[in-house]
Amino acid sequence: FYVKRGDASRVYGLELEHILSPNRIDFLVDGDTVVEEHIAGIPGDEFIRSWLADEHLNEIRLAKEFVKFNERCFSRLLGDMHAGNYVVDITPDFDDTHYRIRAIDFDQQTHKGRMRAYLPQYYRQNNPIVFLGMKCMTQETFAQYRQEELTLIATRALDEKSRLDALLDVMCADRFHHCESMGELVKASLELLPKVG
Repeated sequence: FYVKRGDASRVYGLELEHILSPNRIDFLVDGDTVVEEHIAGIPGDEFIRSWLADEHLNEIRLAKEFVKFNERCFSRLLGDMHAGNYVVDITPDFDDTHYRIRAIDFDQQTHKGRMRAYLPQYYRQNNPIVFLGMKCMTQETFAQYRQEELTLIATRALDEKSRLDALLDVMCADRFHHCESMGELVKASLELLPKVG
């Protein structure tokens, strides 16, 4: 577990991660203290340094997961996902390897005014994975994986509608420095997701 000073951005980020990503995360809030569970995996910067050259690396699966991670971050406006702020969870299977990229730092939730801040693909540290994706995916497969993840996010949002609506209402009422309401930006971003159900 990690004990951190709590702020609205971090708590919103943790709650949105739990609701909208395929990852469940446990955390407790007491006053201005947040206790977060440890998220297992290889730190992104270490993975890029040491694992990208692995002969058993499934490049397509990793690239697909990065596209999905990119969409999860952008849809909910989670920023600052440079290689030090996420981990890669590797699950070996009988004949293949599965990857899951998980955010580990949530204090930049709806915090920046620039769109690129919420897209991990634009962080220079992530370039080796981005270039890997450019090498092994076409525009069509990129668009397919992107749409697949957006549909999954929309499904999760629908499944957790009452919890998500309550969170977004609180976020919309919360005022950030230089902004009318960053929660309104997250809400608008999520409303652009494909309609499910």
